[in-house]
Amino acid sequence: MTSPVWVGGGKEPQADHEHPFEWLRACHDRVERTLDLLQRLVAHVDGHGADTSSAQAAAQVQRYFDRAAPLHHEDEELHVFPRVRAMCDARLDALVQRLQADHAAMADDWAQLRPVLLRLQAAVGDAGWRWSSDDRECLTRFVRRYECHIATEEGEVFVAAEHAMTAADRAVMSEDMMVRRAIGAPPARAMALKPSRVPR
Repeated sequence: MTSPVWVGGGKEPQADHEHPFEWLRACHDRVERTLDLLQRLVAHVDGHGADTSSAQAAAQVQRYFDRAAPLHHEDEELHVFPRVRAMCDARLDALVQRLQADHAAMADDWAQLRPVLLRLQAAVGDAGWRWSSDDRECLTRFVRRYECHIATEEGEVFVAAEHAMTAADRAVMSEDMMVRRAIGAPPARAMALKPSRVPR
């Protein structure tokens, strides 16, 4: 493994009041790149153990699935899935139920996988560090579940929800996504340190 930092022309999530679904798809792009990094990490550890490069990659994967992924799931639970279920289409409703079950299963998988990545980061310098069979099973399950999940969302569910929304609906969705991420808000510390205006 070379640098664990992402390289190349992948899309980055952008705050856009008019195109929240493009934001969601850009998040999927980052999920896929992070999953690719995780799979490269598996192979790297097989050959090199817990070296500095593997620890950096593990930390990068951990940061993404600790912070960004839960917010993305929340976007879908709050704005996409309810819109599709309101259509009263039995086939789409079944897909949404499966995707919601995926979110719960992904959280369980991550609860099992996260401590493994933490142990890897703590073991830097141990050339003999290896994945256990349970680790490998969890890693494989985590990646495959996400891959199938994303394909279903982008292939059908996002399309149905997007078509059912007005421009005003999309603006509300985008605003909520930005508020929950504090996009555009001044940092709390900067606000706390800003001197108050003294009357003269």
